[in-house]
Amino acid sequence: MAEQIIQKDTIKVTPLAFPEAIAIDTAYFADYPEEVKQFYKNNLYKTVWTIEKDRKALTAAIKNSEFDGLNPDDYSIGSIEKQEAGHKTLSEKELITNDILQTAVFYKLANHLYNGKVVPTKLYSDWDLYPKEINLNTKLQNALKHHTIEESLDSLKPDHIVYKRLKDALQKIENMPKDNVKDIVVSDKIVLNDTNAAMVTIKKRLAYWGDYKKEDSLTSVYDEKTAGAVKKFQKRHGLTADGVIGKGTVSALNFSKATRKKQIIANLERWRWFPRDLGESYVIINIPDFNLYVVKDNDTVQNHRVVVGRAKRRTPVLSSRFSNLIINPTWTVPPTILKEDLTPSASKNRNYFANTGITIYDMKGNVVSPGDWNANKSNNYRYVQKPGSNNSLGLIKFNFSNKHLVYLHDTNHRDYFKLNNRALSSGCIRVEDPFKLSGYILDNEENNWTKEKVDKMIATNKTQSIVLKKPTFVHQLYWTAWMDKDGLVFRNDIYDLDLELYSKLRD
Repeated sequence: MAEQIIQKDTIKVTPLAFPEAIAIDTAYFADYPEEVKQFYKNNLYKTVWTIEKDRKALTAAIKNSEFDGLNPDDYSIGSIEKQEAGHKTLSEKELITNDILQTAVFYKLANHLYNGKVVPTKLYSDWDLYPKEINLNTKLQNALKHHTIEESLDSLKPDHIVYKRLKDALQKIENMPKDNVKDIVVSDKIVLNDTNAAMVTIKKRLAYWGDYKKEDSLTSVYDEKTAGAVKKFQKRHGLTADGVIGKGTVSALNFSKATRKKQIIANLERWRWFPRDLGESYVIINIPDFNLYVVKDNDTVQNHRVVVGRAKRRTPVLSSRFSNLIINPTWTVPPTILKEDLTPSASKNRNYFANTGITIYDMKGNVVSPGDWNANKSNNYRYVQKPGSNNSLGLIKFNFSNKHLVYLHDTNHRDYFKLNNRALSSGCIRVEDPFKLSGYILDNEENNWTKEKVDKMIATNKTQSIVLKKPTFVHQLYWTAWMDKDGLVFRNDIYDLDLELYSKLRD
């Protein structure tokens, strides 16, 4: 996977002047990227890793990268340790090659800590996360000047609490004993007071994950104590915490320590992709968690259930700002839904258009009657659903700039919010209690928007736009593991991304 180093313009620097520095012939840079050559040019083509403290700090930082889910072998740890062990006996040529190697490794590690090892846009077409700018020349120049190699690299890591706790989660799972408990095999649901031979294994796996006390009874009876442990486990895994042991609970219990570790490492990488500054006030959606959070000054002030895209119509990952709110929106049928839903349904029954409140327009903007509609040329029409409570977008739509034509909106299927698995949409995000969210956004505006004003706009049944002068950030992100007061927390990897990403990290 290609590197994603983004360099700002090089600024003038005072060349480093260390004792025992050796002049370097430019031929040594033939196999190194341009930014490495530029760094040495800035420093008059002399070696810069002459101080033992700096070299040892780099070695320590490489080793510690393991705690961030990175692989020290990616940063030539073996070669660097070997060269350091015999540093006093190295020839001039070896000192030069080792010096350039350490600079290149610093750049590589710094970039991976700041932007991630894998480039998300090369891996996914629906992830709009791009490399953040960083001037590595200046970063290394200052780190060597002040002998702050480790501190400099640490400063490039995400400062967000989720990332820090994910690192704690990685250590927690590393320190767990070997997972020797066999998988659970059951054919039917298990409910309270049932007797089932699989309960012994279930209790062992609950104990392994810390939800059940090891000293409690390991019988085949599903008792109250075990039900409490099951509910705790279900809550940590985003399952309905009803104590019923079904397929979802068994599947989550059967995850191995090794797989959960890979999942945590994949999520650490994602957080390196995410924007460092999410904003003082922002809306953040964790797609596999099916939840939206409104955050102000680092405090969560609102929480909304959401419906996200199904696996075949994924919700894209992106960061943007809300631009306007549409009250009583119309809905123009997008190409995918036209092809997969509207055309097949309307071909069977032309009453589909009347039943859904959809008007057909030809290319000239003329209304076409359902009787004159040609299903074989369905792409030659535009389909618009009238506003109202039966509209697919509900009564309000939250627009923000993005190339995927997605947005947040109300819905005419509010019963979906009661479901546990809410990956049901065609890519856009449906929000429970959307007017509570719009109330928060409008509170930031200068026009004294009130609930009464918005209610009057809804009552007109006319489509109206509220342009936002102080746009709130919106982040649609994806993470399936974290740690909170209840311990390790996992969510179903609804788009099957975790293990593929882990594999790329270990390439």
